[in-house]
Formats: sequence, C-alpha cells, structure tokens
Amino acid sequence: MSLLDQINKEKLPNHVAIIMDGNGRWAKKNGKERTFGHRSALGAVRSSIETCRRLGIGYLTLYAFSTENWNRPKLEVNLLMTLLSSAIKDEIKELHKNGIRLNVIGDMEKLPKKANKDLSQAMDLTKDNTGCVLTLALSYGSKDELLSAIKSIAKKYKDGEISDEDFNEELVHQNLYTHDLPMVDLMIRTSGETRISNFLLWQIAYSELYFTDVLWPDFNEEEFYKAILNYQNRERRFGKISEQITN
Repeated sequence: MSLLDQINKEKLPNHVAIIMDGNGRWAKKNGKERTFGHRSALGAVRSSIETCRRLGIGYLTLYAFSTENWNRPKLEVNLLMTLLSSAIKDEIKELHKNGIRLNVIGDMEKLPKKANKDLSQAMDLTKDNTGCVLTLALSYGSKDELLSAIKSIAKKYKDGEISDEDFNEELVHQNLYTHDLPMVDLMIRTSGETRISNFLLWQIAYSELYFTDVLWPDFNEEEFYKAILNYQNRERRFGKISEQITN
C-alpha cells in the first residue's frame, strides 16, 4: 500500500507551515556552491504546493526569507531576491490555473522594488482564487509581527477605538499579519534542525511539530506524506484528556 493510500482524507491538517531548511548543506553535500542549493529548492516548493492541492489542504505557509536572513552575505541575499522574482514570474500562471491564491506576510517594504512589484502583481492576479492559499513568509519575523500587533492595538486603545473589555486573543489575532489565516495545525522543519527560528510563534501554539533530517531540496511528495501520516497518528487534545476527545 502506498503512503498516499494510507492517508485518512477525513483527518487532514487544514493549515501546514514549513520551515524550508538545508539548501546550503544540500549544495555542499553535492559538491556545489550554496546558490545551487537555493535554485534546486524550487522543485521542493512545487512538490509541496501540488501535494497540498492533491490532498485538499486549504493553507500552506512557507518560511522563505526571515528578518535575520538579511544578515547573510550580500551576494547571497541578492541572488535570493533575484530567484524570488524569477520564480514568481515562472510559476504564477500555473498557480493561477490551479486556483491557488498567493499571499505574503512580512515587511514587504524591505524587499527590492522589483520583487515587491512582482509579488503584488501575482497576488492581485490570484486574489479571487478559491483553492489552496499559498502564503510566503518574506522578510518575516514572528517577534516583529507581535510587536507590530502590540503597537497597532495600543494605538487603537489610545484613539478610543477599543476599550479594556476588548482585550482578548481574537483582538491579537486580528492585528497579526496572518489575521485572515487559520491557526497552524502542522509545522514541518527540514534538515534535522529542531528550532522554531522566530516563525509563527503565536500561530503554532497548538500545532503538531514535525522535524525531519531530509534536506529541503530532497523534500518530495513522499516525504510530505510521511509528515501527514505522522500528524494523523497523534492525539490532539488541546489541554483536554483522552477520554474527553474520544467522547
């Protein structure tokens, strides 16, 4: 029986988030420069999108470039931004044809003008699509996101738009970059690292965490199925006990 046949279609995660890690190590392992790893990573991105579409997973969020990644060598950063623009142009027609809506979270103003423009045009093209929502976390950091939400809430309070009684989890959620996305059910990180790395700290509060030694360029459909099956073999209790979930 194939891995796909083992998956319970009634017990799928609604929102999967992935920390795509290991491009540089993959390139080194194959005797190539780090840039080769980044280019080769696009195959894993396509595979993950197609897997979500095939299974009917509604939301896929990919950690593409963090706020900390700006500290990498300038040559590598420039290459990543160039790759981003070219990938959007190459893939957007196929995404649109498949009904996928593109979304971006993070500080887009820090991105190069060309990348920002290409992303904005792609989001506008797919804005009415009703299939899987593909979110790219670009120039994103969860601590920055939370700080932005706190500032926004504080201003609304100061301006009298909200009162003490309005302070709750939903208020925080509505002021996050991900205000129109559901909470994450399954968070995957590749390459053997077991850190969260400032990714969706609020949104993964009750998500299942899956870590694999597979380097991102090698993360294919079968590896995604393994993560889904692992998720389905867990009991999600949300603070309750097993008997309450069963009943």
